[in-house]
Amino acid sequence: MELNIITKEDLQEFKIELLAEIKDLFNNKAKDTRSWLRSSEVRELLKISPGTLQNLRINGTLSYTRVGGTLYYKYEDIETVLNNKI
Repeated sequence: MELNIITKEDLQEFKIELLAEIKDLFNNKAKDTRSWLRSSEVRELLKISPGTLQNLRINGTLSYTRVGGTLYYKYEDIETVLNNKI
């Protein structure tokens, strides 16, 4: 019987690879599910208040489209804000 020794570095590398794969799966699933989100969904996703969302619109950080009385935001734009950590 062959004995394989796993080091802390092996586990750390596995952890990094696993987290990257999970993140990719989540991002791909989210993109496939919805490409446009309403204000309430954006606030929940970014964990921000209505006023902060308004400021992001006003200063041009987050673009939006108005359809009737409802504001919609592209998921790609929200990802950019998340990656830049507002």
